[in-house]
Amino acid sequence: MKVAVVILNWNGEKMLAKYLPTLLQHLQESVEVFVADNASTDGSVALLKEKFPAVKRILLDKNRGFAEGYNQALRQINATYYILLNSDIEVSSGWLSPLITWMDAHPETAACQPKLLSIRQRDYFEYAGACGGFIDKYGYPFCRGRVFDVVEKDEGQYDEICPILWATGACLMIRATDYWKVGGLDGRFFAHNEEIDLCWRLRAMGREIYCVPESKVYHVGGGTLPKNNPMKTYLNFRNNLTMLYKNLEADELLHVMRVRWWLDYVAAFKMLILDGHWGDFKAVFKARKAFRKWKKDFEGGRQYLQQHRKVSNHQLLSPYSVLWQYYGKGRHHFSELTK
Repeated sequence: MKVAVVILNWNGEKMLAKYLPTLLQHLQESVEVFVADNASTDGSVALLKEKFPAVKRILLDKNRGFAEGYNQALRQINATYYILLNSDIEVSSGWLSPLITWMDAHPETAACQPKLLSIRQRDYFEYAGACGGFIDKYGYPFCRGRVFDVVEKDEGQYDEICPILWATGACLMIRATDYWKVGGLDGRFFAHNEEIDLCWRLRAMGREIYCVPESKVYHVGGGTLPKNNPMKTYLNFRNNLTMLYKNLEADELLHVMRVRWWLDYVAAFKMLILDGHWGDFKAVFKARKAFRKWKKDFEGGRQYLQQHRKVSNHQLLSPYSVLWQYYGKGRHHFSELTK
C-alpha cells in the first residue's frame, strides 16, 4: 500500500469513537487505517471489532509506550509512507492530499506535518506541534505558533511551506525507508521527545523535514498524561537530556550540559516555590538521576551518529536561547525570536 495511517491506542475508546468516523470519511485510495493497541483495558478493541471492521487491528502484548509501541506496529506494515496519528486528532476535509503531494514531489523530504490547531479553540495553534518545530542551542523545543506556553492565534502568518527541525508526533507523515534507516523511534524513551529525537537524527543525516500548512488537523492534546502529571515532567526532562546527549556534537556537549544543570534546577525550584508543585519538583531531580544512570546505554548510538552525520548542529539548531528571548526580552511569538 502507499499510505498507512497508524493510530497507537491505549485506553482511548472514547477518542476512537469520536474521531475515527471523521478520519474514515476523509481518506482516499491507496490509504489504509490501522489501530495498534497497547494492551488497553477498556473497550477499545471491542469497539473496533463492532463499529469499525474496516480498520485493521494490531494487538500488542503489553503497554510498550508511544515509541516502542509504534516500532512494533510499523514492523508489521508494508507501506511507502506511514502517518503516525494520535487518537485525539480530528482531521479536516482534504487534509491528506497536500501531505502526499509534497512527499511525492520532494524525495529529499523524510517527513512532514500539517498545521496543528486546537480542537478547543479552533482558530489557535495547538501546543504539541503548531506549525512546525525547532530547538534552541540549549535543547528547548518551540514551534512556529507556540513558544513555551504561549500559543498564537492562527491568522495565516505561518501559511508558507517551511523547512523545520522536527515534526509533531501527533500527526507525522514519514517515509518508511527513512524511518527504518535511522532505527525508528527510540523505544527507551517510552513517551515524550521521541519524535524530536527521531527528526533530529534524520536532519543530521542530511534529510529534510517540512511543515505543509495547507493540510490542517485539530488536536485535543494531553489525553494520556495531563500537563500537571509529575510523570509527564519526569519523562520530558529525562528524555530531553538524553536526546541532547545523543545528538549534540563533541564541541558543544559539555557546555550545554553544564548550562542545563543550572537551568533544570532553576525550573525545579520555580515549580516548587512559585507553582506549589511538589511532585514536579521531585520529578526533575528523579529525571536527572535517571539520565546520569542510563546515559552510558546511548554511547554507541551517539558515536555512530557523530561519525555519519552530514549536517552540523550549527546549521540545525537555532543560535539563540529561547529561554532568554522569552523571559529576558519578553518575546513570546515565534516571529519575534529572529529580531
